[in-house]
Amino acid sequence: MRVLDLKTELKYLYGPSAKDVDVVRVPRLQLAMVDGALQVGERPGTSAGFTEAVAALYSVSYTLKFTFKKRSTDPIDYPVMPLEGLWWVEDGIFDIKVMDNWRYTLMILQPDVVTPDLFDQAVAAARAKRGDSPALSKLRLEPFEEGLSMQVMHVGPYATEPATMERMAAFALEHGYLDLVGSAGGKHHEIYLGDPNRADQARLKTILRHPVRAAEIAEATTPAA
Repeated sequence: MRVLDLKTELKYLYGPSAKDVDVVRVPRLQLAMVDGALQVGERPGTSAGFTEAVAALYSVSYTLKFTFKKRSTDPIDYPVMPLEGLWWVEDGIFDIKVMDNWRYTLMILQPDVVTPDLFDQAVAAARAKRGDSPALSKLRLEPFEEGLSMQVMHVGPYATEPATMERMAAFALEHGYLDLVGSAGGKHHEIYLGDPNRADQARLKTILRHPVRAAEIAEATTPAA
């Protein structure tokens, strides 16, 4: 049986330091994705739509994993990768302390052996086993290339992320990068390495990633006032 060691191969993307902010170039990857939005007064933990989207992603990801592992010809094993979320707003600059207008794309990385046809078959199998849902109907497989980004491991509850984001903003300023989330309405990227319902909140690990550009390039491409 072939084994795809995705966690080792992509350790530079899924195992950053908690001490230092780092800059990486994220290549073109393919991910299962589903979009949604938090309604006024909702949080991810209280949103039925968010919970449904997470369930749909994991259902299809595990269906694909076991389809490859159990096939009689060229079986392949690989880990189901962590849940990821892109967060943004459409009416201003993203503020992690104000959730009422958040939109999201939830994602799970899929290995290159997963083709669009196999993905569609896995969605159909998940639907047959668990029943249909709006999230399953909206699920898609797409390439995603984040490019030049800064990232760091945030350790602690989600409520303390603002302090880590301030560290990221200071790092960008010091090293001549433009933080495209904090200054240009980009998408805040979280990668969840722990279950908030089970983990000790003080030890909960979440990778924070923001796309960046060299400040001089950004200035050169900004139209004159």
